[in-house]
Amino acid sequence: MLQGEETAIGDMTLVALGSNAPSSAGDAAATLTAALARMQVLFGPLKISPFYKTPAFPAGAGPDFVNAACGFQTDLTPTDCLAALHGIEADFGRTRDIRWGQRTLDLDLIAHGAMIAPDRPTWDHWQQLAPDQQALTAPDQLILPHPRLAERAFVLVPLADVAPDWTHPVIGRTVRQMRDARPQDELATVKALNG
Repeated sequence: MLQGEETAIGDMTLVALGSNAPSSAGDAAATLTAALARMQVLFGPLKISPFYKTPAFPAGAGPDFVNAACGFQTDLTPTDCLAALHGIEADFGRTRDIRWGQRTLDLDLIAHGAMIAPDRPTWDHWQQLAPDQQALTAPDQLILPHPRLAERAFVLVPLADVAPDWTHPVIGRTVRQMRDARPQDELATVKALNG
């Protein structure tokens, strides 16, 4: 069952959550629960997905993850939202030693309504980056919507619980459509944590 108030989907700020290492709050699920409580204090009512167990990305990068998604309405700018999310990550012991490495808490700002940031050419560049370069290079600015959103079942499955009809402002597909376009074998790896 989803938690949270009814929110206009087009205006929602969407965040993907993940953890595959213990934090001061406990195991991965306890860490996400505590992080969501902190987010609710900062951002107000959240619409929260169930928790899912997913393989580490990329394969072999560490223990399985617990993933979730949430959505909320805010008057904060995306930059201020991201700063708040990074502050929560730091409070739970997140370090950025290795790109896509094991982590106590990952809070990814996926979308801020229908905003494309910083601009369409920059978004296109990061979205089209070759996979080998994705592993080596991280943008030095916030890119919205998240350039890899349509490629990641571990984000799309929980996000579909929160905002199935949110429409990607560049590719014009809803979260539900993007999720359903992923290969079935990939979708099958995203399993309800208590299911």
